[in-house]
Amino acid sequence: MNVYLHGLSTCVPPHALPQDEVRDRAHEILGPRFKGFDRLAPVFDTSGVRMRYSVAPFDWFENAGGWTDRNSRYMAGATDLYVEAATKALADADWSADAVDILVTVSSTGIATPTLEAQAKGRMGFRDDCLRVPLFGLGCAGGVSGLNVSRELACANPDAKVLLVVIETCTLSFRKARPKKADIIATILFGDGAAAVALSGKKTHVRIGRGASKTWDDTLPIMGWEVDEDGLAVVFDRSIPDFVTQEMRAATDTALESMSLSRDTIGRLVSHPGGAKVVVALEASLELGEGSLDVERDVLRDFGNMSAPTVLFVLDRILKRGDAKGSGKPLLVSALGPGFSAAFTPIYVD
Repeated sequence: MNVYLHGLSTCVPPHALPQDEVRDRAHEILGPRFKGFDRLAPVFDTSGVRMRYSVAPFDWFENAGGWTDRNSRYMAGATDLYVEAATKALADADWSADAVDILVTVSSTGIATPTLEAQAKGRMGFRDDCLRVPLFGLGCAGGVSGLNVSRELACANPDAKVLLVVIETCTLSFRKARPKKADIIATILFGDGAAAVALSGKKTHVRIGRGASKTWDDTLPIMGWEVDEDGLAVVFDRSIPDFVTQEMRAATDTALESMSLSRDTIGRLVSHPGGAKVVVALEASLELGEGSLDVERDVLRDFGNMSAPTVLFVLDRILKRGDAKGSGKPLLVSALGPGFSAAFTPIYVD
């Protein structure tokens, strides 16, 4: 069965974090606590990030609390983002909320039980018999993995309307009590945002192909969360760009082969821009040509690394720009995340 994209939306929370102001505030808060801060400070200017958005205002970062404070902000901010992203995607699809049959929710930056689609139900007007499928722990790969799961659910339920909502509030992982290098890098890169996709078996001009995934053995420490008294603390291994350079080409070729495609037969890679070095590593590994991932760099510049929804921001811009229209070649949407893993989805545009 074929599955088609009916609506796609993106949104960010209200609090803007210009990178130059983040740099200055970080110097005040983290500089006295982290002896290596001055050595890392230039990365604020070389990261490729110019603006980000947060569910918390600037002042919160000076007095960030523990689990209760962070998760309450996650619950409020993520629910608001859910409602905005879902409402916009449904409007794009010309669907009403009570027409949706399956709700897939991806989020790894807070704990919500009941989950976010239930938190938002009263504001959205979903039916009480919707199938709810929350996905946690996928990190930066969550947007693509969620798209693949949503597609499979649509295939298994031919008459169903499926709504995927992907939300992350990465900025709430900010740490000043235990600043490690990974915490500084997170402060440089992380932003908050959400995206939503409406999909079903009814034909449109954008078809979602069957995806693929890969998880590498013995790579658990590369990326993820550490859990401590303050909440979720980021794990970033310095080897990520080198890992991408060494491994992504073979993983991509294997995924494409499973889709009866090759790098020669795809029109464009649509990638999660985890950071400037990762984008460069992707271009090198896949022989794309320097600067070819221009939209990825633009999204990183304008929003930072929002984890799971970021790649859907890239896809939205590429579809609006019309890169794949009329080319006869599909887009390949991809992202790397904890596991360490990769997820891929082909997108065909008529």
